[in-house]
Amino acid sequence: MTFILEAIKREVKGEKVREKGQIPAVVYGAGGEAVSLSIEKAKFEKLYEGAGESTLIDLKVDGKDEGKILVQEVQRDPVNDRVMHVDLKRIDMNKPLTAYVSLNFIGVSDAVKNFGGILVKNVEEVEVECLPKDLVSEIEVDLTALATFDDAIKVGDLKLPAGFKVLNPAVETPVVSVSEPLSDEQIAAMEAETADVSKVEVEGEKKESADADAVADGEGKDAKVVEKK
Repeated sequence: MTFILEAIKREVKGEKVREKGQIPAVVYGAGGEAVSLSIEKAKFEKLYEGAGESTLIDLKVDGKDEGKILVQEVQRDPVNDRVMHVDLKRIDMNKPLTAYVSLNFIGVSDAVKNFGGILVKNVEEVEVECLPKDLVSEIEVDLTALATFDDAIKVGDLKLPAGFKVLNPAVETPVVSVSEPLSDEQIAAMEAETADVSKVEVEGEKKESADADAVADGEGKDAKVVEKK
């Protein structure tokens, strides 16, 4: 699938762009100058949902082809999660690049299906190095290899596309495994622990409420004096 991002050069600050419902962006890298851009909010969000940060995108600026890019960083508002700014990185198709590629877990583990095991995912993405033409958006992990509780798929077991090299994590790092189901005794102990924690929290809330009432009634004067000091 081909992804195309259309943008226009901008001369104004990012806030002015956001007021118009657009997103300020900058493109840089591959020996070229950094260029400030404006991109349409709705179109970028739809493109980013499909392409993510590990799929090559064709960039057009003012209608002119500007080569391949990757989404390097998306800055979001911490309150409403709105996209505030986007960094785009130019890609030299003749040089290796590094990127984070998501793992796509497929199939069903016999240890889960037949023995009630619990699937434990330790790694959700890996950092890879490859030529741009070889970059893929995801790497599949076949869970049918997990037949028993002793089985595990490590980074070194991943079936990588040609030309791929995993940089991080280490090859011996477990990616996914299956743990044995909890016994009735373990479940009961967890429920009891949760109940105890809830009881402590409720008692603590009652104590705080009582202290507040005492202060309101004119008690606890010593405590108020200490606070003033």
